[in-house]
Amino acid sequence: MVHPFLVLEWLAEQVNLHLGPHVLYAWLVMALLIVVAFVATRKIREIPSGIQNFMEAVVEVLENFIEDNMGPKGKKYFPLIGTLALFILTCNLIALMPSAFPPTANPNTNAAMALAVFGATHFIGFREHGIGYLKHFTGPMPALAPFLFVIELVGHVARPVSLTLRLFGNMYGHEIVLMIFLALVPLLGPLPMMFMGILVAFIQTFVFTLLTTIYIAGALEEAH
Repeated sequence: MVHPFLVLEWLAEQVNLHLGPHVLYAWLVMALLIVVAFVATRKIREIPSGIQNFMEAVVEVLENFIEDNMGPKGKKYFPLIGTLALFILTCNLIALMPSAFPPTANPNTNAAMALAVFGATHFIGFREHGIGYLKHFTGPMPALAPFLFVIELVGHVARPVSLTLRLFGNMYGHEIVLMIFLALVPLLGPLPMMFMGILVAFIQTFVFTLLTTIYIAGALEEAH
């Protein structure tokens, strides 16, 4: 365990609930996002202010990002991509809270999201193209189809593995470095790493979201 003490894990043990910290803090992140969404949409105003204004700005940034990378068709997949982006970013940022563990520093959390992206990508591909979606795996030349199919299959299976390990490695590595600095220089030492952690949190969210967008956009394209 990277952290010597995790408050949610301690509270769970008091009620005889034995769950991994990544599960407990994932629940916390989900609860935070639900509360923020409820507060932001409870009283919708034509001229937004406060948290409604902030969330509308966040939604607009995500919508523009998806449309820039996927075109108008991408708006249909905003709920999936936007939810992943907000969840991952919040998970990453709670690493900066005292006695908190980022769920994305555990491969199980990331694997669940990566497999959801993997499943959604191919579901969207078959829904968009029917059985013709298999042409994405066989290429334009029938003679090379068996060879290309194996290559494409390996490449597609590697996607969730890559998504999982990239996010896990960066977030877990940051946690280890932060704990080392905290042990060596308890007061001012961790501050530079915490600022670096904010940068890492946004970059890793951007990478995961961008790759998800690219994968879905590829499934929507016609095979050549």
